[in-house]
Amino acid sequence: MLDFKKEVVNLVSQVVEGLDHEEIESLIEIPPNYNMGDYAFPCFKLAKIYRKAPNLIAEDLVNKIDGGDNFERIENVGPYINFFINKAKLTEVVLKAIAEEGNRYGSINVGKGRTAIVEFSSPNIAKPFHIGHIRTTVIGNSIEKIFKFQGYNTVRINHLGDYGTQFGMLIAAYKKWGDAEVIEKDPINELLKLYVKFNAEAEKDENLKEEARYWFKELEDGNEEALELWQWIRDISLKEFNKVYKLLNIEFDSYAGESFYSDKMDRVIRELEEKNLLQDSKGAKIVDLEPYGMPPALIKKSDGSTLYITRDIAAAIYRKEHYDFYKNIYVVASQQNLHFKQLIKIIDLMGYDWAYDCVHIPFGMVSLEDGTLSTRQGRVVFLEDVLNKAIESTLKIIEERNPDLENKEEVAKQVGVGAVIFQELFNNRIKDYVFSWERTLSFEGETGPYVQYTHARANSLLEKGDFNLGDEIDFSLLKEEDEINLVRLLYNFPSAVLDALEKYEPSFITRYVVEVAKAFNKFYNSCPILNEEEELKKARLNLVYATKTVIKTALYLLGIEAPNKM
Repeated sequence: MLDFKKEVVNLVSQVVEGLDHEEIESLIEIPPNYNMGDYAFPCFKLAKIYRKAPNLIAEDLVNKIDGGDNFERIENVGPYINFFINKAKLTEVVLKAIAEEGNRYGSINVGKGRTAIVEFSSPNIAKPFHIGHIRTTVIGNSIEKIFKFQGYNTVRINHLGDYGTQFGMLIAAYKKWGDAEVIEKDPINELLKLYVKFNAEAEKDENLKEEARYWFKELEDGNEEALELWQWIRDISLKEFNKVYKLLNIEFDSYAGESFYSDKMDRVIRELEEKNLLQDSKGAKIVDLEPYGMPPALIKKSDGSTLYITRDIAAAIYRKEHYDFYKNIYVVASQQNLHFKQLIKIIDLMGYDWAYDCVHIPFGMVSLEDGTLSTRQGRVVFLEDVLNKAIESTLKIIEERNPDLENKEEVAKQVGVGAVIFQELFNNRIKDYVFSWERTLSFEGETGPYVQYTHARANSLLEKGDFNLGDEIDFSLLKEEDEINLVRLLYNFPSAVLDALEKYEPSFITRYVVEVAKAFNKFYNSCPILNEEEELKKARLNLVYATKTVIKTALYLLGIEAPNKM
């Protein structure tokens, strides 16, 4: 597709001395409104070269630039040279590209031949899959889709929390108070009760903490009873988690969690010792990171058991050797910022030149309206309950507004789950937020259902208008302001996707697609479509098709489905 910004760079480079293409491109601005042009080149930096005021330089240069067919006009306002794209050319370029590329429109294939690992979701076994997990799960899913869309070979890893001292607690609790039959009927709730009870009792009895440490050490050492209980707890937990993943339509390529690396840690410790990175500290083993502005990283406890960071080093090395990644992306809460800084620095100190290809993508925390989530105290909101409640609420609305809709239950699932995901991805990922049932289940304003309804409306227009993608189109007929503004937004889709990729930020796409939906509905209300004369009708239906295609692709990149009818 023709890149109008690059065309501006070429035109400016032909008349400007002292700046290369890259410098010119970095200076180009997007004016605050289209009355001032589509692109603007400021001449301040040329003042030293030309020894003239920027406004006089702009006045001189504008007369030397010929925009050809791509620009309607080029004019200077003060120190700026403003470029106005030829609207007929823009419309033809955009609508033809979308017609040809379909659901691949927006991809520039920057990741071809490269592998990106995305680690996300990663709940702790035997604990509730609660609303706090939604962030890593849907942000990670969207980031993976964006990378795959841009040509990367992606690997989706669910790094399950299936190891660690909490398993010592659970095994000890189960042996004291557990009932397998009761747990099988409601695994997560019953295991949570055991976990909460154990923590409450351990506050009163220090011996219980010692018991938990004993059973975790037994698990690490391969005790048959401990391993059997651990495997059973892992299996029944994963079965419950998969109910949520099915609702969210999320799949993984690997469930290799912490336990997968339990036999790979001796190598890490040996390597750290050989490279003189390990130090003794009261019987424990640490890597001193104080010279790099961080506290020491504890690698091995005094009782010989390992920690998260030991397993994460082993995981990173395994992934590099197994997948040869270009990027190894961790979608984990901002509370773990220090952990990942330490992890990446240790890998760097070990001499691995790929250390900084490991990227931590932090996000803000979720809290409840009446306080923070706490698994230990049993204060949780189950994610499955949130999704099911959203689906039920959506079905009620459908029953009221469109009771004859086909596949009502399926559409309710697409819209209800989509509403939850969209709200989650609408704000910048780094912001903390308070979970609110009312806000999550509201379908008014800048929401997923609003965007999905716009897609369904576009689909209905195409069906009623007997749209045919192969029809000859006179693109010059599309010249109304609301038509052109919509085309401009569709033209910007590849940039929005690239920004989302480079900044690991799905909210760029969420906010972009809301603007597309708004612009489409404005166009729909101001420009008759089905009742126009045949050639104009064809041209406008082509614009409808292009919008529907982009909305569907944008929603897909967010992990949301686009119903054809609502």
